[in-house]
Amino acid sequence: MKHILASIDASPYAARVCNLAAWSAKRLEASVELLHVIQRSNAAAQRKDLSGAIGLGVKSSLLEELTQLDEAEGKLAIERGRVLLDSAKGHVEGLGVTDLQITHRHGGIVETITEREADADLIVIGKRGASSDFAKGHIGSKVERVVRASSKPVVVCSSRGPDLATSDPSLVVVAFDGGAASKAALSFAAGSALFAGIPLQVVIAGGDDARHRKLAEDAKGILAGEERAGEVVLKDGAPDAVIGTTMKENPDGFLVMGAYGHSPLRTLIVGSTTTAMIRTVHAPVLLMRP
Repeated sequence: MKHILASIDASPYAARVCNLAAWSAKRLEASVELLHVIQRSNAAAQRKDLSGAIGLGVKSSLLEELTQLDEAEGKLAIERGRVLLDSAKGHVEGLGVTDLQITHRHGGIVETITEREADADLIVIGKRGASSDFAKGHIGSKVERVVRASSKPVVVCSSRGPDLATSDPSLVVVAFDGGAASKAALSFAAGSALFAGIPLQVVIAGGDDARHRKLAEDAKGILAGEERAGEVVLKDGAPDAVIGTTMKENPDGFLVMGAYGHSPLRTLIVGSTTTAMIRTVHAPVLLMRP
């Protein structure tokens, strides 16, 4: 049976993550694991402690106080996480998912997700974490690290786009550049039950020349191999502009793309089309590694 790993925190994206996980579970006939990770905080660092510059006796007293604060904050974080997971569980069950488990962990988010993904077929995360109000227009650093570290398809949820709690996306848009990750993304979109019955459009950024026509034929070949109907279109312009415009024209769409572009720098994500699309597109983005 397929399994979906959905990572939630106290950010505004938690409800969208739950909605998308429930929608995906019903289409894939999959189980859902709701994951919340408590990251260890450092009370001294949070309070900008400078105890190393003061007397030994005072320093010992302060360190004891900070240790007590750290313990209290840890207990509070555990209780907050329990309440969050219980609420999310009730929400997902209300959307019709019955095969559901919750996982509460201490540690690093990225490391925990990459550990738990061993049994997962799909990972769902929010675009930004609990500090998202301070990072408008950016993606969370941990999101980028998860995408780079994970070997499974990762869906990044936005705060807008189709409300998957009540309806399907109006269109699946696949960004295609001929690279290995791009081909994997198109094969997944065309062959997975996740998008069955939803109109599909393959977008190739570039002019009507021999190279881009060859890419269009390659895309059509992948669709034919998966026995999937879909439109393949060439749109002149830079990839980020072309994809961005296409998604604005289809606000209830779902974007699928390779995690890295067809580039010698595909081991990097910073500054790439991938990062630009996660940052600017107000729709779910499914990312595939080659």
